[in-house]
Amino acid sequence: MNTEPLVPPRPPNFVEALLCFTVVILIIALGLFILAIDLHSLMFICLLWTGINAYRLGSSYGQIREFMSSAIARALPAIYIFILIGMVIASFMHSGTIAALMYYGLSWVTPSLFLAIGLVLCALMSVATGTSWGTVGTLGVVFIGIGGALQIPLPIVAGMVVCGATFGDKMSPISDTTNLAAMSAETNLYRHIYSMFFTTAPSFLLAFIIFLFMGVRFGDGVLAEDEISAIRNALADSYGLNPLITLLPIIVLATLSIRRVPAEVTMSISVIVAVLIAIIYQQHSLVQVMNALWANTPGETSIQNLDELLGRGGILSMAWTLILALMALALGGILHGSGILTALLSGLIARVQRVASLIATTICSGLVGNMAMGEAYISIILNCQLFRDKYKNKELDKAILSRSVEEGSTLTTGLIPWTTAGAFYSATLGVSVVDYVPYAFFNYLNAFISVSMAALGIGLLRNKAVQS
Repeated sequence: MNTEPLVPPRPPNFVEALLCFTVVILIIALGLFILAIDLHSLMFICLLWTGINAYRLGSSYGQIREFMSSAIARALPAIYIFILIGMVIASFMHSGTIAALMYYGLSWVTPSLFLAIGLVLCALMSVATGTSWGTVGTLGVVFIGIGGALQIPLPIVAGMVVCGATFGDKMSPISDTTNLAAMSAETNLYRHIYSMFFTTAPSFLLAFIIFLFMGVRFGDGVLAEDEISAIRNALADSYGLNPLITLLPIIVLATLSIRRVPAEVTMSISVIVAVLIAIIYQQHSLVQVMNALWANTPGETSIQNLDELLGRGGILSMAWTLILALMALALGGILHGSGILTALLSGLIARVQRVASLIATTICSGLVGNMAMGEAYISIILNCQLFRDKYKNKELDKAILSRSVEEGSTLTTGLIPWTTAGAFYSATLGVSVVDYVPYAFFNYLNAFISVSMAALGIGLLRNKAVQS
């Protein structure tokens, strides 16, 4: 059968692009929330639908396959990290790193301050390491355990973790998305970070205040002293908890990240350190630890929830999310390669006149890009390309473009269930994206504050400023 088209590919018009994308959203929304169909099956239907549209526009089967393959190839570094994070979590469980953080964390935390302090600690961790995924996979898992012990609803805890982790991922000079946004907008990295402070600082402060007040509500309750003591005693009975030893893997992870050692190398070294500690200090067998890197098993503390927490991690635990990510990347590749997403966004850009509307459109475009392509990397690159001339015409600094793109792409990717970030956060924290989204205050307040400040003419850098 000849699968080559009879006519050369043509770009879609705005109506065709809008129809294609709208059907994709409807398939996912109706299937996921009404029919309760598995997301992977829905992604397969979406791939068929977008493939048919691309073929109708003139793309051959070979070209469509190349669209998918190219998108996956561009995201391979993220996929490598994805696999390594499963190993990091499992090795940190066996080395006692997670247990030590829980043990000592439970000794000073209180219900009233837990959310506010947790937000700050997650933000600091993410700034230091440059990865929200690493923060969610380490401190996030710890805080889920502590929050459960303090009887705080887990969706609120997960929302707090996502807020703090995303702050660092956006603001850290060693974050991949931060560097990618600056590079794609052709602005200086630190000019980009400086620009983001104008909108990020008030957004984070507002989120901190909200969590502080929410914590007061839980502070009125009775601290589960017996349960906390039971957890601490169970951890002490099951692990050696010398912090100078057990916290070494996370110190290595943070130190190498700050020194800008490649993430794959950093995580691999931290896994090796954790494995050695698990074998030598915790006296776990080599076979047990190595098998846990593939598929971890529940702990043996006799406390069911704690055992489930200590059994998280391993490459196999990432399989559901990784397969979903690959399918989402392939979907984004077709939408991008066939010109459907470009046609959709270009039609909107032409209608934008005011600066506040331009920034709002950029942020919404980042959200749309994440929904269509399943991850932020392509969305960041594409939106910087699409909006560059418009920002130049408005005499706006390139750092305003990179800032707006990050606020639309980096901050929203964890709020969408089928993105790589959303799926990872959900799988790692054990809380669905739909449940924690209402409490991810920082992630969506940032967009409102950014647009409001633009409307008031606050925090807008002009392109007459000196560029590096």
